[in-house]
Amino acid sequence: MKYKIKDISLADFGRKEIEIAEKEMPGLLAIRKKYSGEKPLKGARITGSLHMTIQTAVLIETLKELGADVRWASCNIFSTQDHAAAAIAAAGIPVFAWKGETLEDYWWCTTQALSFPGGKGPNLIVDDGGDASLLVHLG
Repeated sequence: MKYKIKDISLADFGRKEIEIAEKEMPGLLAIRKKYSGEKPLKGARITGSLHMTIQTAVLIETLKELGADVRWASCNIFSTQDHAAAAIAAAGIPVFAWKGETLEDYWWCTTQALSFPGGKGPNLIVDDGGDASLLVHLG
């Protein structure tokens, strides 16, 4: 599955918000500008389990632009900004997050973010709260 979010029609609004946030995140944009041609993260499979916000979307797109294969879930069932998740999904980046997930949904989303094509897992986890890491350790 490529993504599961609340409403893909929110993507345009999310994209506008991402563009505003980029202006307030010069460090990430400088990294994009300096390294995007080199793709230093090529071959990296990164699972993210962070609050799925507009600011996180800027990080996700930076990782992608640097060459990483990225899959994302929210680390909190209430913190997802649905327009941010929609913009990431519309950009073709696998994201599994929506505001108001049930606990069952939450663990399903985390499992999806950890499951790369070909049965591969991540070789790097960005994890706020430790749930994705816990799931890897417990199986």
